[in-house]
Amino acid sequence: MRLLHLEDNPRDAKWIHKTLEDAGLANHIRHVSDRDEFDAALSEDTYHLILCDFDPRGYQCESALSLARSKQPNVPVIVITSAKGEEQAVKCLHMGATDYLLKQRLERLPNAVRRAIAEAEEQQHLRDAERELRESEVRFRLMAQHSKEVFWFVALNPERVLYISPAVEAIWGSPVARFYEDPTFWQRAIAPEDQPRARAVREACARGELSQFDIEYRVIHTDGSVRLVAETGAVSIDEARGGAHISGVARDVTERTKLEQELRQSHKMEGIGQLAGGIAHDFNNLLTIIQGNSDLALDELEPESAVRSDICEIKRAATSAASLTKQLLAFSRLQMLQPRPIELRAVTRSVEKMLSRLIGDNIELVLELDEQSGYVFADVGQIEQVIINLTVNARDAMPDGGRITIATSTVLHHPGGDTAEDMVPYERLTVTDTGVGMDLATRERIFEPFFTTKAVGQGTGLGLSTVHGIVKQSRGEIRLSSAPGLGTTFAIYLPQCEPEAALKTVPVQPRAIAGTETVLVVEDQPSLRDLVVRILRQRGYDVLHASDGDEALRVAAATTLPIQLIISDVVMPGMSARAMVERLRESRPEVGVLLMSGYHNDDEILQILKNPNVDFLQKPFLPQDLAEKVRAVLERA
Repeated sequence: MRLLHLEDNPRDAKWIHKTLEDAGLANHIRHVSDRDEFDAALSEDTYHLILCDFDPRGYQCESALSLARSKQPNVPVIVITSAKGEEQAVKCLHMGATDYLLKQRLERLPNAVRRAIAEAEEQQHLRDAERELRESEVRFRLMAQHSKEVFWFVALNPERVLYISPAVEAIWGSPVARFYEDPTFWQRAIAPEDQPRARAVREACARGELSQFDIEYRVIHTDGSVRLVAETGAVSIDEARGGAHISGVARDVTERTKLEQELRQSHKMEGIGQLAGGIAHDFNNLLTIIQGNSDLALDELEPESAVRSDICEIKRAATSAASLTKQLLAFSRLQMLQPRPIELRAVTRSVEKMLSRLIGDNIELVLELDEQSGYVFADVGQIEQVIINLTVNARDAMPDGGRITIATSTVLHHPGGDTAEDMVPYERLTVTDTGVGMDLATRERIFEPFFTTKAVGQGTGLGLSTVHGIVKQSRGEIRLSSAPGLGTTFAIYLPQCEPEAALKTVPVQPRAIAGTETVLVVEDQPSLRDLVVRILRQRGYDVLHASDGDEALRVAAATTLPIQLIISDVVMPGMSARAMVERLRESRPEVGVLLMSGYHNDDEILQILKNPNVDFLQKPFLPQDLAEKVRAVLERA
């Protein structure tokens, strides 16, 4: 403990120091005898206690106390004097002395010192607590003022707002003062359907039945928008005042909830897409068998045969089913595309006549095509399907007639948002109708597969989900703007690309579709394998066949025939088509490859297609399609 002692009498100073030493209180004592030394000591060090003579030589006690209070205001000061008199003692205490002792009663000094130190420490603790409280309040107010979350304190019985942070203005749309003036205002701004639930929670807190809560409700902003609010709070009892208050945090979770819903929807769509792709693959195998055998049967029937029309109906039904599987594959983004640089305006003009026939005479078709627009890298057939599907959807939204506007333009667009940063050129295709429009519930489900607002039998529910799949597979975005009675606009954004040099049109010469080469057919579906083998043998080829990759390697190793072409399904059990092709080409590097699939997998097929000696045939296909493709591959090799 460091003490500063102002005393001009050396004998008295020694006596006081001895008293403190005997009490174990004299760790470090600095003795000064006049004003200058006292002033210097206060400036050079800090002390736990100051002892001061009442009337040191040429220096009044009042001045010493004043100097001590100005330089070290929190250090206790004990005045020690030989003069008696209550008036002097009171005067010293009023000037800030902690205690007043007579030199004749120094036995009281140790206790007075201990008491003064203890009181000073307690006062320091109080000052520290007050400072921390003030700093905490400042931190809280800074956090509350800059946070997007609403901090609030409400007293109960009666209810009144004690504090609410400025963030409430962004969510409710009203100034903070409104909540202080009317404690029930927050509740009236809640959506009517949610008010009973929110009111019940607050009333349960007021009755003491609920100590904490976690609730969500919708708030109607003053601009008419709806905000979803998550509120968490707890009830505190003020024992001293006999009251209670609620403190809590309210946060706007509208965007977060929307993103969570979009993520769940994305996962849902992805799962349905995988299911649709798998079903379409198996179904395409069956359709290939149906269509192929129908064609073969028709080739063998006489024109006047009674069953010819029945087989034609089977073929037509299979063709319709094939169109349905294409929509499933487009939705699941698993169809094989043939993208190239195209102009959206040119594609739109190419289907204009078809669109006019589709929409009827009571609907006006308006084209607003930007003649200076750029190119996008996409499949022509798929973009045509997008335009047709959107136009048909617009037509069905205008049973009493109206107008459909199809527009193309070049815009600056940021994928995934509307921020001005990193904008890049995109080509935009919009299809706008003046129809009945959609409510929120319909808009949220419009791209779901098999969801339709049409009557039973008037739609598959795949039109817009197909559009969504095509746009996503083309690395684009689709946005919807609609409201009941205000029509609908679909806006498609596709990334711009550089146009390639125009390919010269080469006249296609008639090609023979028969041959004598040796072909190895690898297909795990027995009926489809038998059909392919039959088609090729009818056209003169030597055909070997296998049910999977391992058997194909054994068949190839056992034959002495020079295999010129491998026709293989992509999706097979066991060894993958890619691994099988690589193994077969170790001994036959020049062999051609023709892959078949009801859908494609980027990692599997596209890697193989990088080889110029590999081609692809989409299922379902007709016998003529297979024969022409085989001949084309063999002649190119």
